[in-house]
Amino acid sequence: MKSISVFCGSSEGNNKVIVDTAYKLGSVLANRDITLVYGAAKIGIMGKVAQGTIDHKGRTIGVIPNFLRTKEIVNNELTELIITQNMHDRKVIMYEKSEGFMIIPGGFGTMDEFFEITTWGQLGLHTKPIGILNVNGYYDSLIMQCKVMVKQGFLKQENLEAVVIDSTIDGLLNKMNNYKPLPAPKWLNKEGL
Repeated sequence: MKSISVFCGSSEGNNKVIVDTAYKLGSVLANRDITLVYGAAKIGIMGKVAQGTIDHKGRTIGVIPNFLRTKEIVNNELTELIITQNMHDRKVIMYEKSEGFMIIPGGFGTMDEFFEITTWGQLGLHTKPIGILNVNGYYDSLIMQCKVMVKQGFLKQENLEAVVIDSTIDGLLNKMNNYKPLPAPKWLNKEGL
């Protein structure tokens, strides 16, 4: 993978391990020559990932909707800044610029991005790897809820297994690099895409 979208929080939360891991992720991406695609802010967890990438001479692409420029502090050190009209366009551009997606700790916005990109994969709209970096057990409850969905018949086991999970950066990146996509759904109208 040459580029990864990282979905994460615009606040730092209150766990130093998460903050430190976010910065380390940025440095690892830079050292592996993987372009960071993210939400363009220099605040929060997303700011830490970006700073780790920038400090280690990595490439960064920030994508932010125009209306958030007044609420979030845009990082002016980015390799490339893309301003969109709305949140949907932001996600589409992040999708187009990325060869994979990584979810690290965040709130509702991060969950929105995770579930949308995962749903697109389930529907066969992309075959890019999706990884959850389960820092300090942050996503244990989410993973458990997904298992409940499988048990209750609302989610196929194969779709859950299509999301790779690890508690370490290197472990997750290795799993994402070795990702084997699911076959396209039989019902997918390939001509209509």
